[in-house]
Amino acid sequence: MTRRLVVASLEAWDGVWRRNQYLVDGLLRADARLEVLFLEPPSDPLHDALNRRRPRRGRGLRVGGYDGRLLLHQPTKALPRLAGPAADALLVRSIRRAVRRLGWGDGALWVNDPGAAPLAEALGWPVVYDVTDDWVRADRGGREHERIAAADRLLLTGSAEVVVCSPGLAYTKGVNRTVHLIPNAVDVERYRVERARPADLPDGPVALYVGTLHEDRLDIDLVLRTADAARAAGGSVALVGPNALSVRNRERLVGHAGLVMLGPRDRDEVPAYLRSAHVLLVPHVVTAFTDSLDPIKLYEYLAVGRPIVSTPVAGFRDEDRDEPRPAVVEADVFPAAVARYLSAWHPPREYRNVPDWKDRVSAFDAVLQAAGESVASGADA
Repeated sequence: MTRRLVVASLEAWDGVWRRNQYLVDGLLRADARLEVLFLEPPSDPLHDALNRRRPRRGRGLRVGGYDGRLLLHQPTKALPRLAGPAADALLVRSIRRAVRRLGWGDGALWVNDPGAAPLAEALGWPVVYDVTDDWVRADRGGREHERIAAADRLLLTGSAEVVVCSPGLAYTKGVNRTVHLIPNAVDVERYRVERARPADLPDGPVALYVGTLHEDRLDIDLVLRTADAARAAGGSVALVGPNALSVRNRERLVGHAGLVMLGPRDRDEVPAYLRSAHVLLVPHVVTAFTDSLDPIKLYEYLAVGRPIVSTPVAGFRDEDRDEPRPAVVEADVFPAAVARYLSAWHPPREYRNVPDWKDRVSAFDAVLQAAGESVASGADA
């Protein structure tokens, strides 16, 4: 019997893999009966035009691989969020049209993007709400915050099952209902294979950060101070990942001495960057939002066994593995701690029991199946 799953994602299906892609990949490989429609964030022609970029429509419905069992759909945002329910209604209509085109009469809906709450109501399928970031705690304007909070409340009360990736989220989202804690992980063996040093890394010792560049996470002032300390120590700071910074902060980083921004890299290229670094960085702000996270970079960093310097953020400050542990330090001493690691190369350490994605796939699949069973049980009651 065919299983069908619609995934409302916060990210596109591209070469930069996050939690959604790793789990969907594992689910498709484990079950040949499964078909997945992966919903990418919509294109926004109006926003493109306002930011002097060429407006483009969404890529629509297309095949993504896995013998045709992965379908991708990127709708077009016809109206801005300011239009309220009308904007959501047009997006939902586009998605329902794609579902009908596939001939899917039933299935399950996996929601990672809280903005997909209207879709959950429209489809009427069992919903699994996978909370990976507590956007309710992020710094947003009043109207945007209320929209996110309302969607979060709707999904917490209306979903058949709720999954969270961190203990912090388990505490905040599990106040009034049962939640399933399924943390992040890494493809351990792929990160432990010897690889050549990437040609675009700066010469000399490198302190490396891998992840999306965003003010919700990155402490920009700390990154700049760390680059100054790295340069004084004869090294440099390299940032690898998609750039979601404001124009102002992007301009502050570009061209700063001792700092290079390399942009996103395909998931198969990332291990080589990590393994080539003298030290791996987590220069994050410590906020209620970052306390909700379970950073995938924690597992990636542990898998390659390079030294780690982090501000006291969730995940890294809680790490309780055998020595040497990540160096968790306050922002005022962070640059000096990084500079010390640039003075000499430390042999990689193989941490034991680093979680692998295949274990998380099994746990998530059990939740998906429980969601369908709970809805069926309710219908039979």
